[in-house]
Amino acid sequence: MSGFKKFLLRGNVIELAVAVVIGAAFTSIVNSFVKDLLTPAISAIAGKPDFGSLTLQIGNTTISYGNFLNALVSFLIVATVVYFFLVKPYELLMARFGPTGKETRDCPECLTEVPKAASRCSACTAQLTPVS
Repeated sequence: MSGFKKFLLRGNVIELAVAVVIGAAFTSIVNSFVKDLLTPAISAIAGKPDFGSLTLQIGNTTISYGNFLNALVSFLIVATVVYFFLVKPYELLMARFGPTGKETRDCPECLTEVPKAASRCSACTAQLTPVS
């Protein structure tokens, strides 16, 4: 039981749980943004954006492809919103405030990448001077 307790209290599990909860909450925000703001704007420009009634009749079979088109358009809008309002700003912030230097360096003997703080190369065991 103590092993399970340690597992649950590890940072990775807690961080993952927080990410899932925040992701679920954020989903409703993005869906509302798309449904309540973007879709009416598209409707005002291009006409009614609901394709749910589109069907194709082949013999006795009715293929309702309109709902698929609705889902596809919604996905593309959500993906666009997430990219331009989350991914791009995050990339700009990381480029400006993120880590500036490499965390590794090349071993002068064998040119293998080693951590900057390493005092010995893991590949050729050459003695290295640690770099801060």
